[in-house]
Amino acid sequence: MQETIYLDYAATTPVDERVLHAMIPYFNQIFGNPSSIHTYGQKAENAIEAARETIAGVLKCRPDEIIFTSCGSESDNLALRGVSIAMREKKGRNKILTSQAEHHAVSRTAGQLRDSYEFDVEWMKVDEYGMILPQTIANAIDPSTGLVSVMLANNEIGTINPISRIAEICRMKGVLLHSDAVQAAAYLPVSVDDLGVDLMSLGGHKFYGPKGVGILYVRKGTPISPVQTGGGQEFGLRAGTQNVPYIVGFAEALRLAEVEREMRTAHVKPMRDQIIGSVLENIPDSKLTGHPEKRLPNHCSFVFKGVDGNLLLTLLDSAGIACSSGSACKTGNPEPSEVMNLLQIPSDWGLGSLRITLGKDSTVEQVEKFLALLPDLVAKVRKLQ
Repeated sequence: MQETIYLDYAATTPVDERVLHAMIPYFNQIFGNPSSIHTYGQKAENAIEAARETIAGVLKCRPDEIIFTSCGSESDNLALRGVSIAMREKKGRNKILTSQAEHHAVSRTAGQLRDSYEFDVEWMKVDEYGMILPQTIANAIDPSTGLVSVMLANNEIGTINPISRIAEICRMKGVLLHSDAVQAAAYLPVSVDDLGVDLMSLGGHKFYGPKGVGILYVRKGTPISPVQTGGGQEFGLRAGTQNVPYIVGFAEALRLAEVEREMRTAHVKPMRDQIIGSVLENIPDSKLTGHPEKRLPNHCSFVFKGVDGNLLLTLLDSAGIACSSGSACKTGNPEPSEVMNLLQIPSDWGLGSLRITLGKDSTVEQVEKFLALLPDLVAKVRKLQ
């Protein structure tokens, strides 16, 4: 049997055995509806509130500032829709500042708010590394601005944005700041006061928790309207019966990510640097995308001139290696991604994007095998085109 090597941890991660162990009792033993008054319901509700307190301890916030959702994308939607609607209704502010380099959960939500609900959306430019500079924010904010949304780390190219500096500007100008931290939480500190954010989205499956659960942090006093109405769960902001086992799993996964952050970072960063150095040295017409230093410690991303990225992925998969062409959400699209276009990368380069992301289970042997195969596969794709 061919050994398979998983190098797509930015797309998703396997559930940690310790997380799974914490979740299992809530499927068939402590299975009550947390909205029920009886003992079964009380035990389920207690589990949710314990999870909320655990998460609040990691984020350094109040437990009642944590809203459970189904994923990071839903959290982004709630932040943009809920805050934009509330800020227009309460303060007459109709403008959203964001970037097309954001995850589609943000950029497409902003686009719909513009096209269907008459919000004014300004797409901020990024620099050559895909970073949004604080001065760009400062120049774009005006009295009609209700919300700024900037991701903490880019899922496609790994660049880390200077969120704390952006937050200082937003606070000084009296504007709310949301950050999609879904890709960042596995390796970067997410203390909301250190970051300075008013809202922040996280998704459990990016740091060894289950798929199908996320959170939105909402700073106390932030104007926000519910997007999903019904029974009034989650402080009236997200109706629907809570997914108790997944919430428990999210909290345990985030706790472990916090406790083991330094160890995990020390494990992946040298391998990341090895991949970057080897690819740039051994593959002609290759470029690193994203910031060379201010990037996620497990994240490498490249473009190769004259390469069909999807064909390269297919050949890698046939060789037993799972990678991604930029964002997992756009795989199969024959056009360069929005991020490649924003970075002004020519299409004959942008079509050949490759993202390699490491995890806590990655090994030096896996990286060396990948690096031994990649140059020949890139050359093969170029010959086939």
